[in-house]
Amino acid sequence: MELKEAVLTALGQHRQAVLYTVGAGVSLLGLWLGYKYVLKPKKLTQVGVVSQLILHPLKSGKGLQIATAECLRMGLKYGELRDRQWMVVTEDGHMVTGRQEPRLVLVLMTADGGNICLNAPNMEEIKVPLHQPNNNIIDCRVFGADIQGRDCGDEISEWLTCYLASGKTVRMVHYEPQMKARKCAKNEEPFPSDEEVVYPDAAAVMLLSEASVQDLNTRLDKDVTVPQFRPSIVVSDCEAFSEDSWHDIQIGSVRMKRVMACGRCIFTTVDPETGVISRKEPLDTLKSYRQCDPSLKTLYKTAPLFGQYYTVKETGILHVGEPVYKISY
Repeated sequence: MELKEAVLTALGQHRQAVLYTVGAGVSLLGLWLGYKYVLKPKKLTQVGVVSQLILHPLKSGKGLQIATAECLRMGLKYGELRDRQWMVVTEDGHMVTGRQEPRLVLVLMTADGGNICLNAPNMEEIKVPLHQPNNNIIDCRVFGADIQGRDCGDEISEWLTCYLASGKTVRMVHYEPQMKARKCAKNEEPFPSDEEVVYPDAAAVMLLSEASVQDLNTRLDKDVTVPQFRPSIVVSDCEAFSEDSWHDIQIGSVRMKRVMACGRCIFTTVDPETGVISRKEPLDTLKSYRQCDPSLKTLYKTAPLFGQYYTVKETGILHVGEPVYKISY
């Protein structure tokens, strides 16, 4: 009996020592992480300058060049307009984009005195109230994901149907704050599970450098322009594709984290000035030299990489001309 008690006592003391050791290890790890991410000063290195801010209120619509914008968790905001929070849909709620209707890229949305305005070639401007709370809410589909939108009315529907002249009726919907947003991770696995978007393809913010577009143009017979790639933030004063390595950036008080590259599709072959789709360039050339690492083929497949997707970690105001800093610890 005495031997048994002695063994149990020794085991109990050993267990207590192990627990103390594990506890100390966890504490040290916590202190190290706290030092790395909270206490240790972050280093800011200027990597470029914001040369353009481009808002696309209507998904696949014409970009609106702005000098300043609010940068929110779900994208840019300018006055009453928010990035990609309006969308053209079929009568059964499926999204309509420039991939199916290239001339959508010529439709410009602006806001004026509580109204939204649409302009397009050979069409008279149309204005309708920004908020139409009595209109129906439509169940929509964006890349297979469910989302809702407030119908913008018959007048807008007739205008867009006439302009696109596809023989099919289309409607326009507007996302409202009380509606459920889409989870980014359902379309693109690398995104955090809590990250949300409305009608964008994948992310709230896409960043591209002017130098990357210039590099592409050295390989093309006909130059392309930045709007062809539909970024939110355009950066100058940097080397081509240097944005590929900007994992954490700060612009003014706004802090963003890179999630993944933007895999390009047939939409890049739509000319933003004419609304004509070639289905070839610049996509074919991008495929020849901007493929992903073989280890990432399951993520990007054959899509060439051009531009970077970011999540917004700290919101604030962006201005054209502000320096872009890379954050390191």
